[in-house]
Amino acid sequence: MTIKVLLADDQALLRSAFKVLVDSEPGMRVVAEASDGAEAYELTRATAPDVVLMDIRMPGVDGLAATRMISEDPELADVRVVILTTFEVDDYVVQALRAGASGFLGKGAEPDELLSAIRVAAAGEALLSPVATKGLIARFLAQGSGEDGAAGPDAERLATLTGREREVLVLVAGGLSNDEIAERLSVSPLTVKTHVNRAMAKLGARDRAQLVVIAFQTGLVRPRV
Repeated sequence: MTIKVLLADDQALLRSAFKVLVDSEPGMRVVAEASDGAEAYELTRATAPDVVLMDIRMPGVDGLAATRMISEDPELADVRVVILTTFEVDDYVVQALRAGASGFLGKGAEPDELLSAIRVAAAGEALLSPVATKGLIARFLAQGSGEDGAAGPDAERLATLTGREREVLVLVAGGLSNDEIAERLSVSPLTVKTHVNRAMAKLGARDRAQLVVIAFQTGLVRPRV
């Protein structure tokens, strides 16, 4: 199955470079290019890509607003947004994850990293490495998100999780993969995947990235940094 990719960046030269790279990879193709957020949203609706590579800082409607528009559109529930950023972690990235992005990638990433990121996002996984997750933890704690969000609707849904699902959620928020969680809990990766999927359904999370956001916002995860 071919992974359809939409490129959203106001720099034409960068879009061209990404297009050449993606189109040269078997099983992937660029279906559209956008130079601002409004165009990215319109083309996403028109072409139904699997993955949108979204720059945050664009003129007019920026990538943050476009990400929110895509994630809030029921018809685009299967579309995954990957944020392209100059920095590893900044406040824009945190906001983008809250808005529904599945992860982020530095613009200076190697070609293989970019292609791998597209595959991971298309598979519904989160692009959150342990290092990146620690950076996000620091940002969330600095913003006091665990306190501000503790009484919100996410906290109410959190109460519907079983003890094991909450345990798995904490480990997901720690940046562990299904295999690593399975080893930690002495269960099979398939069992972990089942718990993750059930937690996503109960919490209304699009993917693992959203599980991480919810864990921080509700204060379920309060790591030492």
